[in-house]
Amino acid sequence: MAVKFGVPPEGKEIRSLVEERLKIAMKEQGAKVTVEFRGEQKHLHVISMPVDMLYFNPATHRIRAQLTLDPRRKRVLEEEPWGEEAQTYLHDLLRCNPSNPTQTDPDYTALQEELEDFGQRQPGIITPDGILVDGNTRCAALRDLGESHIRVGVLPEDTSYLDINSVELALQLRRDKRRPYTYINQLIAIEDELGSGRREEDVARDFNIKTSTLHQDRWVYQLIRDAIDRSRTAGDAALRLVDFEDHQEKLRELYRDFTKLSKTDPDAAEQLKESRLAMVVLNYPKTTVRLAESDFHMRYLNERLPEELRPSEQQSAAVAIPGLPGVEVQDGTAAVKTTRALTDALLQAKAASQANGRLDDASIAAADKIVKTARKTFDVAVKLAGQNAELKKRQIAVPERLTDASDHVDQCAKEFADAKAKRALDEDAFDDALITLRASLARLAKLAGRTFSSPGDGVAWLLDATREK
Repeated sequence: MAVKFGVPPEGKEIRSLVEERLKIAMKEQGAKVTVEFRGEQKHLHVISMPVDMLYFNPATHRIRAQLTLDPRRKRVLEEEPWGEEAQTYLHDLLRCNPSNPTQTDPDYTALQEELEDFGQRQPGIITPDGILVDGNTRCAALRDLGESHIRVGVLPEDTSYLDINSVELALQLRRDKRRPYTYINQLIAIEDELGSGRREEDVARDFNIKTSTLHQDRWVYQLIRDAIDRSRTAGDAALRLVDFEDHQEKLRELYRDFTKLSKTDPDAAEQLKESRLAMVVLNYPKTTVRLAESDFHMRYLNERLPEELRPSEQQSAAVAIPGLPGVEVQDGTAAVKTTRALTDALLQAKAASQANGRLDDASIAAADKIVKTARKTFDVAVKLAGQNAELKKRQIAVPERLTDASDHVDQCAKEFADAKAKRALDEDAFDDALITLRASLARLAKLAGRTFSSPGDGVAWLLDATREK
């Protein structure tokens, strides 16, 4: 949804300079840039503006998730978006790596190098009051390079905050050389568009994704928001949206497996979701997270959990349904609640372990110890689950090979009939291939004869078929 921050304090002076330079640009018939504005293509005159005079857009989707990195500075931004501290915060966020805010984004460094070597190729877009609609990152980079001016197109005088939001998204979704939104920021942008009353089909089309993918991403976003709420500690420390930035594929895969399993066994699906969310929090790679099935907690974890991680005994309870007197349902099985309790503990420990400045050092150290202990315990469980998965793979490998061979023989029979009808059968080659097949079956029969003391019908046939007459 469009956020209203009012007009910048220097908006009047900026508007005056913009109008003056627009008159010159129109007179000289200077360059223009085309944007989609209120459903139509709008050709905007391009002018040059001092970089220090323009304002970063406080509502830009490019850094919406990163705004939560510093709660104090975020409050300042909400209260005084055009103030120096708030604008400096935006500048810092535009520079930082989305998934590791302590580092400079490599894409930002590359943009600086490109601007330094080749200059500004694409103009930004501003409102008449000097708010950057497109080109926030470019303006930040030009400031850091010591450049004095930036080329920008100017939106019409009656531009609203809804227009600002729409133009930014339209330009971003062109998929040109602009730095793409991070995964979390795209999720926020999708929710904002739906929150403004737009249909899912229209939003999915704008973001160039299927409606089914939009449903998947909305489920993931809700899971992340719920996880953040569950991570909140007594000291009000909590995980942040950016903490989930690098887990896109893990969470999308979780959605697919959860949805499939929930159709037949909702409780098992909940256990799978909780175990995998815990592993996401502990930062396991996708291939490892995949090992956590619905029985992961009870089969591999439960008996190995140290006392500080062992959830208290959980009991299922009846819950009344509002509006239906006398109707009650269970609030989840004990197994589901136990698995969820462990995940809650890990979410809160992870949040506390990185709550520098909000919790005392002793609390942070204790939380960090819990996270490390959990990681060691999960390492053992993951190893056992991996061994079991490998064993299952080996168990089904042999029958699958024979099934594949059967399919090939069926195909061979069809092609044999076709070749015979067309008088194209190479009888000698066919005979040689059968001898090779007989030798292969004989080797398999020899192994099977040593393995099965009481062979079934299939093994008995194999032994009889390969026995030398």
